[in-house]
Amino acid sequence: MNGAPTISTWYIDPDAEDAMADGHAPIWRHLIELVPERDLSGKAILDFGCNQGGFLRHLHAMRPFRKALGIDIAEQSIARANALKGNLPIQYQAGSRLPGWNEEFDLAFSHEVIYLVADIEEHAGDIWRALKPGGTYYAITGCHTDNPLWPSWRKLVAERTNTVVQDRSINDYAQVFAAAGFTVSARRLGFDGFIPYVPDGWMPNFADALDYYTRTKIVYRLVKP
Repeated sequence: MNGAPTISTWYIDPDAEDAMADGHAPIWRHLIELVPERDLSGKAILDFGCNQGGFLRHLHAMRPFRKALGIDIAEQSIARANALKGNLPIQYQAGSRLPGWNEEFDLAFSHEVIYLVADIEEHAGDIWRALKPGGTYYAITGCHTDNPLWPSWRKLVAERTNTVVQDRSINDYAQVFAAAGFTVSARRLGFDGFIPYVPDGWMPNFADALDYYTRTKIVYRLVKP
């Protein structure tokens, strides 16, 4: 543990953790195909907010890397990630800060995490220090105030999780990371696979789900010069 505050689980209902990982898997695979960095065999990778470690397992299966660190504030999720990693070159740790990991990583990722970070300027500085010169951070989120579903989602996050949600716009994130020194660009996720109908309360209707995964969800590409 790195000394930062931790929680037991993200969701108040621990069974929701497995369902979340299953739901994210197609999005992870789509994201990995979007990333222009193809050969990761000599690269060090950071997954910030790794939950149960599924993204790094998917990434290694599609583009094997040299080593990786997954970090998350949920202690039970980290225990599960370690139980599932097998012989993969991955280290998992509980926490939210990155002391000692200076200019260590070639690539960093976070998926639906930055909207929960209380001090986003501090987070941007942590990632900056952890990346090597020329390193890139891919931060993915659809949880922003430009999302038309945000008012209802904000309430659901507060009710269903052990976290504290933050209100930020697409532009707010761009400004923070630019101020930290990153060269900022972004695109819509533009998920092009079939989207399942899952009446779980997050999407008021199926049309909202189609719009969210194709238009609302944003992929930031943040490069450390």
